[in-house]
Formats: sequence, structure tokens, C-alpha cells
Amino acid sequence: MDPLLQKDNVTSYLLQLQEHENKRIALEMHEGAAQNLYSVYTGLQFIEQSLQNESLKKFMNEMIRSMETGIGDIRRLSAELYPISLSTLGLMPAIKQYAVYYTSTFGIVINVKETGDSYILEEGVNLAVFRVCQEALANAAKYADVEELDIVISWQEAAIQVVILDKGRGFLKEKVIAENRAPGLLAMKERIRLIGGECYISSKINEGTEVTVIVPRMK
Repeated sequence: MDPLLQKDNVTSYLLQLQEHENKRIALEMHEGAAQNLYSVYTGLQFIEQSLQNESLKKFMNEMIRSMETGIGDIRRLSAELYPISLSTLGLMPAIKQYAVYYTSTFGIVINVKETGDSYILEEGVNLAVFRVCQEALANAAKYADVEELDIVISWQEAAIQVVILDKGRGFLKEKVIAENRAPGLLAMKERIRLIGGECYISSKINEGTEVTVIVPRMK
């Protein structure tokens, strides 16, 4: 077997194992821990309504608010590990749902735009594209210093194209890669390459960063 092909097979297999474990943990968190906490949350609300002592009511209210925060944190972490909506609803709903979580966490508004008529993608393609979006958004939150950014999904006849664009600080890509400070950038390109697509990353200081993903449509 061609050594490069063998390496690709191993890399793809390891990614599948990692994603399978992420999905398992995410489901347990979403359907187990979060649901159990929600049951406790509703119980606390019921108890609060029957309390007469104002001090106890105030204390119970604080506990309820803490429970709300905990449930939200678990659901956000579950979505980070593996968005359940990606399997059930597809790429666009998963990205839109993640955009809501992202904005609530980082305060950065995501403008999600879509052109063309959508079509069904293979699960592996859905996941690879979503992970690239996730990584690009994480980088923007850490380094871009922006208040909003755009995600544009173009459903073309021959391919799907996804562009993540911010107008933030930008960076010198060659310098970052040369200094081995860009594992996330390399991982994005590798994920898309393994599904037969291309990932282009361009950035200019004080002008922003653009990540473009193009994946041919499977016939």
C-alpha cells in the first residue's frame, strides 16, 4: 500500500474513533446529566412556590439560578463535543444552533447566511465542515478582537462552499506556521483534505481572516 494512503487511512480512522467517543459523551451529558439536573431544577421551582419564609425563598431562588447556569454549561459543552442536531437535522441547523451558543458565551454576533438550494451531505462531510467552522470561530474569539463575523454557506451544483470571515486583527500565516503555533490551522486543512475537499486560509494584519472550505458534491 502507498505509504501516503496508509497514513491517510490511519488518520481518518483515529479521527473517527475520536468523534465516536465525543458523540457518546455528548449524548450522555445531554440526555443524562442535563436531563437529571432539569428534573431537580423543576423540583426546586415547585418548592420555591410553597415557601413562606422570605429568606428561604431568596436562597432557593439563588439555587435555581445556579441550576440554570449549570444546565446551560452542560448543554454548551455537549454541543462543543458533538452537536446532536448535526446528526438529526443537518449542517445548517447545527451551525445556527452553535452560533447561538457562541454568541452567548463570547458576546460575538455571528451572521449566518445561506445561498442556493441545500442538499443532504454525508455524515463525515457534515462533521468535517462543522469542525472547521468550530475551530475558526474559536480562533476568532481568542485572537481576532471582533464584535461580529460572518459565515456564508453556498450550496452550489458541484460543491458546497463555506466561508468564515472576520474583520479583526489578522495574522501572518507563514510566520505562525513556521513557528509551529498553528496546529488548529493545519488540522482544519487536514480534515477537509481527508474528505476530498480544499481548505484555504488567508489573513492580513488589521484586515481580518477568511477561511474558505470547498467540498465537491457526492453524486
